[in-house]
Amino acid sequence: MTERDGGRPRSYREAGVDIEQGARAVSRIRDAVRSTYRPEVLGDIGGFGGMFAPRTEGMVEPVLVSGTDGVGTKLKLAQLLDTHDTVGIDLVAMCANDILVSGAEPLFFLDYIAIGTLVPERVESIVAGIAEGCRQAGCALVGGEMAEHPGVMAPDDYDLSGFCVGMVDRPRIIDGSGIEPGDVILGLASSGLHSNGFSLVRAVLVDGHEDELGLARVDLGGATLGEALLAPTRIYVKSVLGLVRAGVHVRGMAHITGGGITENLNRVLPEGTAARVVRDAWPRPRVFDVVAEAARIETDELYRTFNMGIGFALVLPAAEAPGAAAALRAAGERVFEIGEIVQGDGEVVYA
Repeated sequence: MTERDGGRPRSYREAGVDIEQGARAVSRIRDAVRSTYRPEVLGDIGGFGGMFAPRTEGMVEPVLVSGTDGVGTKLKLAQLLDTHDTVGIDLVAMCANDILVSGAEPLFFLDYIAIGTLVPERVESIVAGIAEGCRQAGCALVGGEMAEHPGVMAPDDYDLSGFCVGMVDRPRIIDGSGIEPGDVILGLASSGLHSNGFSLVRAVLVDGHEDELGLARVDLGGATLGEALLAPTRIYVKSVLGLVRAGVHVRGMAHITGGGITENLNRVLPEGTAARVVRDAWPRPRVFDVVAEAARIETDELYRTFNMGIGFALVLPAAEAPGAAAALRAAGERVFEIGEIVQGDGEVVYA
């Protein structure tokens, strides 16, 4: 800029938004996006809207199920460690696992990336993670937006949000209404903290301890604290849908996110029932012990904040539980019988 123009920007680029960098970023993510496409996808990356022609053969009354979410303050840790290829998996997981609860198959996904300064290599890494999450969930990444926000966000800062659409046949919607006392609760192991509780985690383990994040720890089995905290959220779609499609009578499901088992499993309980969960029924991953020791909070609060090692729960008749657990293990899940349904007032109680 010159003295003659008074220091005022004369182009979008001088104002902080580089359109050419945006074009380079789109070019770098093209292959990753295309790798998620299903046969129902129409068009290609770069259109004004993503198009998807769903297949409804064999369905009585197709119902669309949608979900939207973000990654939260876990992003601050990713930025601190300059590791950007896992949070995209978290983004997809938070949305796809949510709509899976109803028995829906995730069909397509859209992302929104707000970023201080657009660096094509960083965006490529983020979108590579989103694409990997979509492949794990079996859904297509049909669109998205990269928005550069100079003056609003710090140059290295970014935020992510996602939107997932799935479909289920109305007679096969799983809503918990058939849950009854005597049903068994199966828990599927989480991969760690997933994407919840990071405001507390950062306060007690990260802030002021940044130089310790890259050190291998015996109490984490040789992993670094940074690796343990950034472990991406597990996506349960393919194994759970395989179980449902096999005809197992799954009566209710819960994605264990913010609020933990305490405030997520109760969301699918019908009137007159409660969930009795046995805390010793599954091994607690080491990372939760590290957090618990640093945070010094009561056990009940831990189970109301973190997933504590169970990322997804299914409720089904006791007679079908052993076979369902075996099928889920064959699909690659770690499965635990964590409790049962009893008479009660809609709460999760612990034993």
